[in-house]
Amino acid sequence: MCYHYCHKVFSDVSKGTLPLLAFFNEVMEMSKKVLEISGVSVEQLANACGTPLYVYDENKITQKMSQFHELFQSEDFETEVLYASKAFSCKAIVQMAAAHGLCLDVVSGGELYTAMQAGFPMEKIYFHGNNKTWDELIMALEAGIGCVVVDNAMECELLVKAAQRVGTTVRTLIRVNPGVEAHTHKYIVTAHLDSKFGISISRMEDIRNMIQTLTSIPNVTFEGFHSHIGSQIFDKDAYVAEIQTLMKFVNDMQKAYGITTKALNLGGGFAAYYTSEDHPIPLQEVCQTILDTCKWERDRYQLPLEKLMIEPGRSIVAEAGSTLYRIGYQKQTENKKYIFVDGGMSDNIRPALYQAAYACDIANRMDEEKSETVTVAGKCCESGDILVENVQLPHAQTNDLLILYTTGAYGYSMASNYNRLGRPAVVFVKDGKVRFVVKRETYEDMCKLECDEEIKV
Repeated sequence: MCYHYCHKVFSDVSKGTLPLLAFFNEVMEMSKKVLEISGVSVEQLANACGTPLYVYDENKITQKMSQFHELFQSEDFETEVLYASKAFSCKAIVQMAAAHGLCLDVVSGGELYTAMQAGFPMEKIYFHGNNKTWDELIMALEAGIGCVVVDNAMECELLVKAAQRVGTTVRTLIRVNPGVEAHTHKYIVTAHLDSKFGISISRMEDIRNMIQTLTSIPNVTFEGFHSHIGSQIFDKDAYVAEIQTLMKFVNDMQKAYGITTKALNLGGGFAAYYTSEDHPIPLQEVCQTILDTCKWERDRYQLPLEKLMIEPGRSIVAEAGSTLYRIGYQKQTENKKYIFVDGGMSDNIRPALYQAAYACDIANRMDEEKSETVTVAGKCCESGDILVENVQLPHAQTNDLLILYTTGAYGYSMASNYNRLGRPAVVFVKDGKVRFVVKRETYEDMCKLECDEEIKV
């Protein structure tokens, strides 16, 4: 596809005379009428797999995992890329992360169990979370997990007791709040100190005490700190501010208490493309910025820092995934025209939860002019069950297929059975082949845990 054609396509998109090809933030190959995903038409997918349907282009996931693994390499540091599984967790995606040399970030016993079932190397797992239970800690230690990211002082004490019980060795990081919050196009210093996660870097003595608690037994080691400054970060200077703040803190801890920091986990927040309003930082640029800034600040303070980690999740899977719906009824009110689809907030809570914006198309009529302004609404019994508001689409008909782009992160993982709707199936598509990686939830599935059993208390 030549440059002049691509330039014309994007020019026409901006004028609204062509469909918005937000899928993967690049021009897709399609037939004149019906959208294709990795060689399979959406009509074939809907007919074979039903709707609503989460559809992932497996090649796009592979590409992003490979890019992160290759770009976050340094001659000055040991580096690790952790896939943040909260974005989308199932055995298939965990196995892909392992195949591409990634580590794994889990935040619950359920995510850990999924990793165990997928055969993921336990020593490459980092266990996050602000309220890990005793059972979860025991489970993690017995499984031989590599590292626990400790959130607070009470967890330090519980982890030490669990480690004494199990007897295995575990590495730890402490999650700290650097007071740098990144949000879309700007970052605000000292605005994140009241987060529910971690401990403020201003509380140095408390942090020193946490480290002393962790290292009070020989099978728990302290390696360094973890920080996370936000999601959908579009400004690379936010990472610069985070690193500069953390490095000064590490230097202060070393001078005040003689504490050596060997590792820093800088979190995630790498942006994905949802609509034409979004301009993610190119991966090569953001990875190089992080590595260069870390080297500069380490050398500036002459720190013994050896290892760096990042935690991409959304940026790996979001653009690779879309949700396919069938259009049902339509309704004209005094001020709006609605088109209703066979899913909604039960399979994508993000628009209702925090007004997330998406792009969409009528996927079986891609060649038609977008002549109507409509609101795409789901079938849940909530007024807030709106997927896309005031979007330009062709005139819709019942049984048309609507595709919502960039739903690969936090769609399936946040899905629910609200209104007793079953969670959709998940399919991976690659070079004309389709496979289920998660089956569609049936009515029977939703009732299988219900019972009437007397309990002796």
